Amino acid sequence: MLIRIVQLLFNIYFVMLFIRVISSWFPNLSRYKILRFVYYYTDPYLNLFRRFIPPIGGVLDLSPLVAFIAFRILEKVVLHLIA
Repeated sequence: MLIRIVQLLFNIYFVMLFIRVISSWFPNLSRYKILRFVYYYTDPYLNLFRRFIPPIGGVLDLSPLVAFIAFRILEKVVLHLIA
């Protein structure tokens, strides 16, 4: 039961991260309340990676890719520790 809840929480946050990354391609969407909610909860995590991985050419930000990989690794570790 606990494993299912933790998996659900990880999946919800993963979707929020995905929405955050996709919405960055459309800056006008940031005015919507739901996206401000998503930004508020995902930006601190993404900013951890942005500090160490600068955008390539000032435009291409690869930090979300590393953030997604790290997030999935963290998920596997947490689930393994619970099990």
